[in-house]
Amino acid sequence: MEKNMKYVLLLAFVATIAITACKKTDYTFGSITAPSNLAITAAIQGLNTANPTGDGSGNVAFTLSATNALGYKIYFGNGDSVYTTSTTANYKYTKLDTNTYTVTVNAIGTGGAMTTASKQIRVLYKYQIPANIITLLTNGTSKNWGVAKDTTGHFGVGPITSFTPDWYQAVPNEKAATPCAYAGTITFTQVSANSISMLDNNLGSSFIIGAATPFYGQSGGDGCYVINTGGTKILGFSGANSGSNSTNSTGVQFNVPGNGLVNFGTGGTTYEIISLKVNVMVLRNIGSDGNAWYQILRAK
Repeated sequence: MEKNMKYVLLLAFVATIAITACKKTDYTFGSITAPSNLAITAAIQGLNTANPTGDGSGNVAFTLSATNALGYKIYFGNGDSVYTTSTTANYKYTKLDTNTYTVTVNAIGTGGAMTTASKQIRVLYKYQIPANIITLLTNGTSKNWGVAKDTTGHFGVGPITSFTPDWYQAVPNEKAATPCAYAGTITFTQVSANSISMLDNNLGSSFIIGAATPFYGQSGGDGCYVINTGGTKILGFSGANSGSNSTNSTGVQFNVPGNGLVNFGTGGTTYEIISLKVNVMVLRNIGSDGNAWYQILRAK
């Protein structure tokens, strides 16, 4: 009798466990609410009437707002995206020139419910001049340069395939009998955080190679010519496209508007900064004759 009672109690216990295990558990996720009133504000750095696409930095500050949003997924319109729980996000566009981007934002609410909005923006990005180039070239304000006339190679020429004056290097003071070759002063001035101007004060005349005289509206061989350098000019900086590398160049070049004159004329308007130190700079320029011309300048 006692064994039967134990058996009955065991069956009752097993049945209780089975019933409990089969009982369905209810889970509650709460309400699923999609955000509403999603708004996107894009503040393009430097945007004003004169600069409707910004100052060229490419910097844009986004401000987001939505009711019941827990976070935001931002697609910047160029393949980049980010998720944030903040209502602000800063982004830098780095595609050169002025480009149009469609920025899309997903505001995420409870249960993953989303609301989407888009905004189109136009942003200008200019090449950012390396800080060390600005400092060395302008000293943070203005800096005067002149021909390093007492240095071998202050004028030189070589093939377009190399980055040294392999064919010719002027000896110290070689052009002393040609006063215009050494008389001028070139002033580089930092205009703003990413802008440099240049004034070539040639005292009325510049040394021009014979192959380039037609480019400057002149005729004749190598020598001094009356040239108007055009006053102060804003330089256009970019990465060098000559095929140079970090072993033979700074990788930075600048274009001089107008006749492109920097100290002496070769018929070219783009100058690659081969090297730049506190007091000495080497420039490379492709002349009208298709050769690579060099000059060494020294800070005054």
